[in-house]
Amino acid sequence: MRVTLFDTPVDILSRAETIGRAVKAMETRQRCQHVALNVAKLVNARTDAELDRDVRDSDIVGIDGMGIAYALRLMGHRVDERVAGVDLFDDLMGVCAERGFRPYLLGATQAVLDATMAELRRRYPAIEFAGAQHGYFKPEEDARVAADVRASGADCLFIAMPTPRKERFMRAHRDSMNVPFLMGVGGTFDVVAGHVERAPALVQKIGMEWLYRMLQEPRRMFWRYARTNTIFLGLILPALLRRAVGQKPQSA
Repeated sequence: MRVTLFDTPVDILSRAETIGRAVKAMETRQRCQHVALNVAKLVNARTDAELDRDVRDSDIVGIDGMGIAYALRLMGHRVDERVAGVDLFDDLMGVCAERGFRPYLLGATQAVLDATMAELRRRYPAIEFAGAQHGYFKPEEDARVAADVRASGADCLFIAMPTPRKERFMRAHRDSMNVPFLMGVGGTFDVVAGHVERAPALVQKIGMEWLYRMLQEPRRMFWRYARTNTIFLGLILPALLRRAVGQKPQSA
């Protein structure tokens, strides 16, 4: 079910439903582009017209961050679970190994990319990759990379590059690459490769994964989270006040 949160589209889908949509796209060879929405992306899209367009034009805008799930619940929507990008990626790697779908991995450094593929082969020995490309190529090389993805005949493409780089690349080349399922996965390769430690399950559940991540790289992450979380709080505060006085929250 697609709803809006502060005028940004969000699809309320379970993990199983999201996997089902991805599998159907790969079976039918009909394009499905997935964008994982968290607080930072929602906030940045409000002032970045291209990022906002990239999100709106996606086939699935998934609930990646617990902040998004909490805000939707505050607005009166039933959200049983968030679908974290790293979990969805791992699920789909299992599906690829089981069903014979061939993924293409794009992004991260060459060392992280190699380690990610080695770990996935360890977890899923039957997996067969269509191809791989590190993420440190220049924008003028985008067309070459997109052509390589197309030539690989990949069933799915996972892009581990920063926002808005990955969203921009997907939207610009999604049709020419002829890949049924496309998904941006941010720093997921770093987690799979073991270069970044993911927050414990309890920390994820209470919505403080961002804080755990910030404590690992405080100099790089502090201002990013401080800015976007403060702006997001300013967006939801009116809804909290309405709820406190018994008024129905508004979604935008």
